[in-house]
Amino acid sequence: MWKKGQFRFTVAMVLMATMLAGCGGNNNKPAANDGAGANAPAANEAGNTAGDDNGNAGAAEDNKPMTFTFFDKNVGDSFDNPVAKEITKRTNVSLEIQQPTGNPSEKLNLMLASSDLPDILDIGRGDILEKYIAAGALIPLNDLIDKYGTHIKEMYGDMLKKTRSADGKNYYLANWYGLEQYPIFGFLMRMDVMKELGVGDKVNNGQPFSTDEFVDLLKKYKEKYPTVNGKPTVPMTFNGENMGAITGSFKGMFGMMPYYQTDGGLQADVKDPRYLDMIKFMNSLYTQGLIDPEWATNKTQQYEQKLASTNYFATADAFWNLGKPNAILKEAAKDQSLKDESQFYPYKVLAPGVDPSKATYGLKSSLGWDGIGISKSNKDPVRAIKFLDFLASEEGQYLMMWGIEGKDWDMKDGKHVPRPETLAGFKKDWGAYSKETGIRKWTWTIKNGPGSDGTPYDLIGRYETEPVSALAIKNLADTSIDTAPYDNLGPSGGTPEAIIQQKVNETTSKYFPRMVMAASQDEAVATYDKMMKELETAGLTKLEKIYTDNYNKRMELWK
Repeated sequence: MWKKGQFRFTVAMVLMATMLAGCGGNNNKPAANDGAGANAPAANEAGNTAGDDNGNAGAAEDNKPMTFTFFDKNVGDSFDNPVAKEITKRTNVSLEIQQPTGNPSEKLNLMLASSDLPDILDIGRGDILEKYIAAGALIPLNDLIDKYGTHIKEMYGDMLKKTRSADGKNYYLANWYGLEQYPIFGFLMRMDVMKELGVGDKVNNGQPFSTDEFVDLLKKYKEKYPTVNGKPTVPMTFNGENMGAITGSFKGMFGMMPYYQTDGGLQADVKDPRYLDMIKFMNSLYTQGLIDPEWATNKTQQYEQKLASTNYFATADAFWNLGKPNAILKEAAKDQSLKDESQFYPYKVLAPGVDPSKATYGLKSSLGWDGIGISKSNKDPVRAIKFLDFLASEEGQYLMMWGIEGKDWDMKDGKHVPRPETLAGFKKDWGAYSKETGIRKWTWTIKNGPGSDGTPYDLIGRYETEPVSALAIKNLADTSIDTAPYDNLGPSGGTPEAIIQQKVNETTSKYFPRMVMAASQDEAVATYDKMMKELETAGLTKLEKIYTDNYNKRMELWK
């Protein structure tokens, strides 16, 4: 996805923190039918069906208790919380979770070099996963899925075609896969201040702002509030440690895509004429004094403190990254009945000539975040794929993400309904409650979107929406665009071209703040021209041929 310019929503999953909640253990026994409830028959079908290599059901030895070693790049907690125990109960499989205290990428590279591989691995999609596939460290899953992956085939569908490698084989199952109409970036403004500036009719009507309207708001803010609490105000600031969120927001308003696509193929997005228009616009904001002069060096903590100080009106970011400043602003609100209006809310701003439906604030990949594969060291790949088939099933999804029926949720009128204490536990302390219950601790094979009854698989992330998220969905969900065709089109790691790619990335990152903070538009354009010369010297044209060739091969593979 888009997996991801990297932006700092330490939700990870939040994603990107979206995916990094805590863990722990709880020995509470599930209620009502030992937690299986209405799902008991599906559990037996998905996870406990015995069978040998020839698919013969009833081979008891194939359902004996088994432990797999499992490397998870995201979470290394023990597989012993209530959800884990319920998974083991339904599948007769337990896991020994491995995860380094240091850099997961370093551990993955070390394991690959030494061939000391766990049975199953969760690896981020990208260069390292491709290394594992190229080295033969992961086994192809096609035959296993055909024989034992009923739920995998049902849930993943055409996604299996899109996650094939160049040899036509599947080596992993994605998680967080499927395109979800859910917003990411936007321009965030304080709602109470917007009302004071005279645009109360637009604060929650779902209509976008034109560039002129947005700039006018920034100017009015500076004029109306030159100081707050005796300190100068600044209309807009950014997180200098999260350049991906800044560029993602401004590129979104100009409708830019990951590459500039022409009849001749794919070119770097900096060659898109809209990129230079974007730079000119950002530079005009800066030269008019509408952008924090310290924006490029703001650290995350400093950025959050600035937004919480009430001396700043707007920013460009993923809306979930403002949780801390919004919480402080709500608590400090003079009128607690209107505390929600004191928060930063995300809005769509459109560059001149950009159709509202063509804005690209929500670029994301339907191919998912991680890949879960079975290593060549696994002694029983049949049991492993049956285990993954259970996790991929709808029953497995709800177990991992909602917890245990009769304990954490109930089935009412054909729909999953969370118990109030479950929602309250996560609201009080997400990490601690996930640690206690195991809910949303692991997100292997998780699919975006709703289940068959219309309730979202992601209980905590999607079931209830607080005001900021609700308005983000209203204002920006329609900007979700699938970038799967453009994922990982660059050169393979360890090649001379990969070094060129690194140089190109470093050059672009170096010049971006210089262009924005140039003393004049002429200087900004001259700086852009200088950057482009350096990029060509570094070998950008050679990289663009690789992008185009890989893109064409992918389109052929997906037919």
